[in-house]
Amino acid sequence: MNGMKTTMLLAALTALFMALGFTLGGPRGAVIALLFAAGMNLFTFWNADKIVLKMHNAVEVDANSHPDFYTLVARLAERGGLPMPRVYIIDQPAPNAFATGRNPENAAVAATTGLLDMLSRDEVEGVMAHELAHVKNRDTLIMTMVATIAGAISMLANFGLFFRDDNRNPWASILAVIVAPFAAMIVQMAISRTREFGADRGGAEISGKPMALASALARISSQAQRIRNPVVERNPAAAQLYIVPSGVKALFSTHPDTGDRIAALEAIARDMGAAPAAVPSRRGSALDPLGRG
Repeated sequence: MNGMKTTMLLAALTALFMALGFTLGGPRGAVIALLFAAGMNLFTFWNADKIVLKMHNAVEVDANSHPDFYTLVARLAERGGLPMPRVYIIDQPAPNAFATGRNPENAAVAATTGLLDMLSRDEVEGVMAHELAHVKNRDTLIMTMVATIAGAISMLANFGLFFRDDNRNPWASILAVIVAPFAAMIVQMAISRTREFGADRGGAEISGKPMALASALARISSQAQRIRNPVVERNPAAAQLYIVPSGVKALFSTHPDTGDRIAALEAIARDMGAAPAAVPSRRGSALDPLGRG
């Protein structure tokens, strides 16, 4: 069912891309848009992880360079029944993490130094379990591909007024330029928000610590909008990759409200037989982001 929904959503975005191409360039525009969308899907399928990791200047680490963090991820991957992903650290003060890759066999997870500095060991474990749940649910590829197509729709719309076919109704072109990016954004938000709740539940099951994830979400959310994120400033679509989006307004966020996610995790904790405790205040981290001990 999840695969069918993914296929239908991708088809809807591709159709939207073609419709915009037709409005701006007629049948030839629709064909060009279809070919362009197919090419983007194929390119993104094979290169999504490389694109995202390079965008963040992520550095791959191993058991020798960062034993604490690497071992934590390895243990969670084993508990989740997943192949060991590649592990990366991003030298960035904004606390966040993400997963990428076209399938569990070719996955990568990354965390910022800001996240490793701010959170406790249990909280980092909760966050990375959430990212591994995205890998297990095969969310990483679809979210990256949807973001790519949605971004392309916006790009085409931005150029549409300059390259439209003058023989067509100019008001139709203007309407397409205004409506298409918002339609793409709505579909993207629907995909990501649903999948975030699923990854929260999956992460809680992998780590066995739903309230540690809830605590981590509260800490990250309190800082995500205050600390500058140069990657999101250059490419706003990158925000939807993070466990908590940074640098975006609530109206345009691809993620559910953090309070709703915490409430859902509290319910999961009760189902697991753990009494939900109050989300704790900030405390020091048990992990050294540079792996020095």
